Amino acid sequence: MGRVLHPFKSEGWSMKTAKAKTSTKHPYAATDYDCNDFQAPQMRYALLTDEDLHKLPPLQWRIKKVLPQTGLAAWFGPSGSGKSFAVFDALQSMAAGRDWFGYKTKPCNALYCVLEGEGGAAGRGAAYRIRHGATSPNIRYLVQPFSLLESRDITELAQAIKADGQSAEVVVLDTLNRAAPGADENDSKSMGQIIAASKQLQTLIGGLVILVHHTGKDASKGLRGHSSLHGALDAAIEVRRDGDNREWLIAKSKDGEDGASHPFKLEVVELGIDEDGEPITSCVVHPLEDVAGSIKKVPPPKSGNQRAIWDALGEIFRKTGNVKPEGAPDTLPQGRPCITLDAAIDKTRTRLVCDTKRQTERAQAAIKGLVGRGLLCHEAGFIWCK
Repeated sequence: MGRVLHPFKSEGWSMKTAKAKTSTKHPYAATDYDCNDFQAPQMRYALLTDEDLHKLPPLQWRIKKVLPQTGLAAWFGPSGSGKSFAVFDALQSMAAGRDWFGYKTKPCNALYCVLEGEGGAAGRGAAYRIRHGATSPNIRYLVQPFSLLESRDITELAQAIKADGQSAEVVVLDTLNRAAPGADENDSKSMGQIIAASKQLQTLIGGLVILVHHTGKDASKGLRGHSSLHGALDAAIEVRRDGDNREWLIAKSKDGEDGASHPFKLEVVELGIDEDGEPITSCVVHPLEDVAGSIKKVPPPKSGNQRAIWDALGEIFRKTGNVKPEGAPDTLPQGRPCITLDAAIDKTRTRLVCDTKRQTERAQAAIKGLVGRGLLCHEAGFIWCK
């Protein structure tokens, strides 16, 4: 029997130590085996119960509800929006474990790769020290060229981080354009290489990689380049500017607070006098709390038909996903859920407490009101959240 069963061993089966059975000995075998002695093979995939799932550790945050502790994120905005100042300010708070715009942070070591505007990096640090007293000693800086398209660069940067003795748990690449020289950001293959390289770096450091990136010519469409980048991100922070008013908002955060926005201004700090007798200046981020003239988020309706339709649309948008539907206008921001106006009316009208014959009319009027309030955009027969 031992010989007959031997082939099963190659399939992952094994036997406990065989024990002879004196009472039920097979007449043609020296030893009998109990079938209970066989063990099932170790499965590659573990199928969890609801209870098992509940026991899994919760998502860990670097900036609570904004940036995860591990993964890939982007920090983007048009040129001159203040995105580099904002990410520098956030990095200082993360490294010190200090709240940032009211959000709790977990202290960490960080590496800021200044690949664009290297000359201004020292000034940002000096301005921060003047305004806040000190910069964090837990941040290292890189001002040498670095390319995500060179596997050697990725490996050697990870080695330098480990050799420093203060392994960075957050790495900022400012900017993505300079970290991928010569790459066609609009090409799916090139963007795929950039994403794979960024994830390789993230795996090697075991933390969070933040890509500082630009918006396209039309800032309302979000990140510049191929849409696969937005899909690959665990989080995205957008920085906007309207004259002297600025804000950063959570454009994407898995299990976070999508859409939450926070106004700020760049405060000019004088650093000294140059050789021509003119002041040397830089800026620091100064949060604004409901200051008149700042960029404000429109509050949703509190009651009535508009509130009912607003809540119903929220559920629909969450289930829709971020794939751009066929026929949607080019002005639709990248990654923004969108449905047709007809579908919106059809799927929400039953939420209204009125005569069924009036539901379509009332739903249409409520959506029009939400567009008028600045909560929804309506164009070419499609609607989406502003």
